[in-house]
Formats: sequence, C-alpha cells, structure tokens
Amino acid sequence: MGIIALVISWFTIVELNCENLFDCRHDSLKQDTEFTPEGNRKWTVSKYWKKVNNIAQTLMSCGEDGQLPDLIALCEVENDSVVRDLSRRSPLRAGTYEYVMTDSRDPRGIDVALLYSRPTFRPIASISIRPEGNFEEHPPRDLLYTKGIKIGGDTLHVFVVHAPSRIGGKKSSEHRRMATIQALTNTVDSIFHESANANIIIAGDFNATADELPLVTIGRHRMVNASLKANGKNGAKGSYKYEGKWESIDHILISPSLRNGRTECRLHDAEWLLEPDKKFGGCKPQRTFNGWKYNPKGCSDHLPVVLTIKEEKDKRADGDIFSSLYKNNIPFFLQEWKNNINFATNFSNII
Repeated sequence: MGIIALVISWFTIVELNCENLFDCRHDSLKQDTEFTPEGNRKWTVSKYWKKVNNIAQTLMSCGEDGQLPDLIALCEVENDSVVRDLSRRSPLRAGTYEYVMTDSRDPRGIDVALLYSRPTFRPIASISIRPEGNFEEHPPRDLLYTKGIKIGGDTLHVFVVHAPSRIGGKKSSEHRRMATIQALTNTVDSIFHESANANIIIAGDFNATADELPLVTIGRHRMVNASLKANGKNGAKGSYKYEGKWESIDHILISPSLRNGRTECRLHDAEWLLEPDKKFGGCKPQRTFNGWKYNPKGCSDHLPVVLTIKEEKDKRADGDIFSSLYKNNIPFFLQEWKNNINFATNFSNII
C-alpha cells in the first residue's frame, strides 16, 4: 500500500569573509610578507592555527539544528594550503568537506573558495571567471562558479564573489566592482537562457550595500537579495562595521525558483564573535588584529551570513517510508567518488 509522506528538508549556505587568512610562508609572487613570522604582524604558526580553529568553530556554529552547513562560501583565503588546513585539519573536518577555489591575479594572493559537504552536494564542474578590462592597479579578483547536484537531485549553480574594495574612495573605485558585476551577470544571463527556472545562489563580499549600483544591477537580472533584511540577535546591524557604522556588504542572492521553498537569512552574531566597540559604542566583530594589536580570540572583521532553504515535498513510499527515501536519494551522494570535478575552460560546455 502506498503511503504519502510530507518530507521537510533544509539546505544551509554560509558566507564569510575570513579577513586575511594567510599562511606563514612567503610566496615570492605575492605581496604577503606582512603575514610572515618576520613581517609586521609577526604572523607565527601558532597564531595561524589559532585563527584557522577560530574560523572553523565559527562556521560549525552556523548550522541548523546541530547540522553543519551544506555549502560555505569563503572570501580572503590566500591559497589551497589554508583551505585544506581549514577543511581537513581543523575541527571542521567533521563535516567531510571538499572544496574548489580560484587562483586570481590579486597582488596579495587573495582568493575565494567554496566548501561543500560531500553527502549533500556533488559538483559537476567548476571554473574561474575573470572580469574584463585593463586594470594596472587593484585588478578585480576572479569569480568562482560551480555547477552541481544537491541532495534530492536538483541542479544548483553557485557563485562566490569578492568584489574589489573601496580603496581610493567609493565612487572612484566603483568601476572595478562593476567589472566584477558585469562578469557575474553575463554568466547568470547565460544560465537563465539555458534554463528559465535555474536554481542559482550568489554569495560573497560585494563591498557594496543593497541600495548601491552593484547590488541594484544584479537585481535587474532576476536575482533576489535573500539577505536584504538579515539581522543578528546580539546587536549586529550589518555584516561589517566601519568607523562606528554598521553596513551589510556581504550578501546572499537567490534565483526566483529557490523562493518556492521557505528561506530564512540571518547574521550569525554569536556573543563570542563580538566585542565592545570602545570608540563608537555598542559592539563590533571581534577581529584578529585591532590595528596592530593581536587578539587570539578574533575571527574576522566580518560576520557570517547564513541562508537556510526549507522545502516541503510530498513523497510516496511503498512500505517503509525511510528505507524508500534512502533508496532513492542517499546512496547517490554517499557512494565513494573520486575528486574528478571538471574544471572546464569553455563555459558553454557546463551550463
């Protein structure tokens, strides 16, 4: 006899700017001497591992109902080594995460990465997308695009973005951010052209608030800012605080198809991620360095943004409901597979 069951599932995405997650070794091709034992920060192995573990604990605490996040979008990670240490040699290894990342032309070596939980997301392909334009100084970083299958069988397109900073002034630097946005929206349009109901998530540090041109432009390409009204529970009024003013410059945007589920977005401002703002009042993110003063409890000058997508689906099962669900869904994701993601060079081959 067939049985109809209402299955409720949730999928959690976290975005975090790690604020200078550098290893301790100098790379002759990068401007990273500040974060070496001999550099101005006196960046030692012990300080490095303290930061890695602080970030790991932060990310693990972002999950729902004791579950670890399914996807983690990271900004300001130096290289493959630091992401490997974070995902496989810190407490975060409990999540059995794999990752993909960029290798940008950023002078300091700053990149973005996507960590994915192997039981709930399987990448099909991943590429770096380089913004076009002539930039002698402060060239925009590459975007990371990953196409994959999430548990349940739906295709998911994920972008990780770290737009250029406001160095030199907000207006004078805006053309660099817009080069990033142009590369992003061109790709989003291509995906929608292939599938009008595509499931798309864009997460990252845009160095722009929701009412500024970069985010307004993305909104004109059918993307919805799920983090628009995200708030914290312990006093945070934005993902970043500068000169006493809270701003939300970290965002998670979703395509209309993902709004069919019930989405909830919040700032993760656990008390231990905050410290008193002695100069301007209130609180602020507890970062690794205040000026040149090292703080062993610090994590980042940004707070995590957490998006949870909850879906309710009717599921017909014959006999044992749960064994049927496992039969239909779980083995596909828990089977052993080699890390054989196709890093395509031709975007048209993977959308």
